[in-house]
Amino acid sequence: MQDLAGIAVTTLLGAALAGYLLGSIPFGVLLTRAAGAGDVRKIGSGNIGATNVLRTGRKDLAFATLILDAGKGAAALLIARAVTGSDVVAAIAGGAAFLGHLYPVWLGFKGGKGVATFFGLMLAAAWPLGLVAAAVWLLTAAVFRISSLSALVATVLTPILALMPIATLGPPAPDSVFLLALFAMTLIWLRHFDNIIRLIRGKEPRIGARPAG
Repeated sequence: MQDLAGIAVTTLLGAALAGYLLGSIPFGVLLTRAAGAGDVRKIGSGNIGATNVLRTGRKDLAFATLILDAGKGAAALLIARAVTGSDVVAAIAGGAAFLGHLYPVWLGFKGGKGVATFFGLMLAAAWPLGLVAAAVWLLTAAVFRISSLSALVATVLTPILALMPIATLGPPAPDSVFLLALFAMTLIWLRHFDNIIRLIRGKEPRIGARPAG
């Protein structure tokens, strides 16, 4: 019994560490530097995500950052699920990858806000849920043209959607998916505190705009 407990703990810790290291790869920084677009942390909002990479004027780099940031969260979850066959271990690996993106050790624990990684996680965990969440983001963005607002609306609705049949085109998503969505949503809202203040004041920049200063 103790051997089984030890194996379980080792598996969970290994999945968490591997997920964190994968999630902590700062693709926004690496791509902009490699392309000669400068340090994205010194541009616009200073964020390393796709929205701020877009402010370099390089749509190709922003798209690549979006895909890679989403992909690393999805990869962490899917690899853990494939290796262990456990939705719980997969959720832990995915959650750790999300933490890695927000707090990467390579950048002094100052990372992105996690929106792209969130959608990658949801698509990998329960693809119908991920698609609905992405649709909510797109609809909100089309109406209001504010990226942060779109992220806040989509992420707060995702845990609720996970409890509904639409999450898997059948039964509600597993508890591990709901908890992963709730965990990521909470951190995204915390990371968007400054954006929320600007939204309240009507000063949040719109998609494609270059913030003053």
